[in-house]
Amino acid sequence: DVQLQASGGGLVQAGGSLRLSCAASGFISDDYTIAWFRQAPGKEREWVSCISRSDGSTRYYDSVKGRFTMSSDNAKNTVSLQMNSLKSEDTAVYLCAADPLGLCGLGSETYWGQGTLVTVSS
Repeated sequence: DVQLQASGGGLVQAGGSLRLSCAASGFISDDYTIAWFRQAPGKEREWVSCISRSDGSTRYYDSVKGRFTMSSDNAKNTVSLQMNSLKSEDTAVYLCAADPLGLCGLGSETYWGQGTLVTVSS
């Protein structure tokens, strides 16, 4: 099984930055995509970003494009999410997910980590 550990959340003022990390253990092939999701209080979980382990290509939810950057260190089995120009609406629990089907966390066999809380004060 794959286990994921997210870290790096905290309290930041609007306009500030945070860097989240997700460390994975277990066998993860290059077929996997690693994704970040977030869930704000009282809201549905939403997909934020995704990276392909095979070629490093990334995709982002429209509301974070240009502000968030995802990167991967395959040798260390870690991914990062650099979040800049944070807004109050970015406040949420952020979760990382490893999808062996390459579907950016939307596959039925996705592994989930625990979340890390990001709070952006206005």
